[in-house]
Amino acid sequence: MVNQILVFLKELEQNNNRVWFQDNKARYEVLRKAHTEIVQQLINRISLFDAEIAGLEAKDCLFRIYRDIRFSPNKLPYKTHFGAYIAAQGGRNSERSGYYLHIEPGNCLLSGGLWMPQPKLLKRVRQDIYDHIDEFVSILEAPSFKAVFSELDGETLKRVPAGFPPDFEYGEILRHKDFCVSHIKPDSFFSEKNWMDRAVACFEKLLPFNRFLNYTVDEYTGKGNNSSPHPQQN
Repeated sequence: MVNQILVFLKELEQNNNRVWFQDNKARYEVLRKAHTEIVQQLINRISLFDAEIAGLEAKDCLFRIYRDIRFSPNKLPYKTHFGAYIAAQGGRNSERSGYYLHIEPGNCLLSGGLWMPQPKLLKRVRQDIYDHIDEFVSILEAPSFKAVFSELDGETLKRVPAGFPPDFEYGEILRHKDFCVSHIKPDSFFSEKNWMDRAVACFEKLLPFNRFLNYTVDEYTGKGNNSSPHPQQN
């Protein structure tokens, strides 16, 4: 079914207008339902190793295909990808670090982490990373993690942010505006019979990364129970 979604998205990219979309609306609804079922399967599978995901519903994780063009110079009305953010405490609206599935022709990926955290939370995350840098680096450099997620993604500052030593050994990490990692997959990945098994295996590698970040997120939001010291890697 993912292959059919990719075909639809390729056609949408070439016909990104309301007339074409309305003519293909019934087809879109069938594919969106299939996507919802796929995401629910992923949630159920991920919850086997990350219990905090248990009970999450796919409908709360899916992003709309309709673009908000009110303040954008790009007036194309539809996104040309299907996205789902699987995270406790709100799914796509959660502030927590989670798991992201992105289906887009030529740009499919499995991703996770914190994307565009608000400034105060970003400052707290950087501080926590600085205070526990050995733990964080050990997560990033673990062979099983690095084999899938080779480096941090996203934009960076030109300099180490204020409040941290400018000559800090891992200043490059602190310069990040997001704390995300991604693993790009070819479209053909979804033609494999065991693609979901392989996707779940990739997402499982994110567990220590997400736990580290979510410790800080939960402290910041007050929604977690962080009375214990910062968790350490075994």
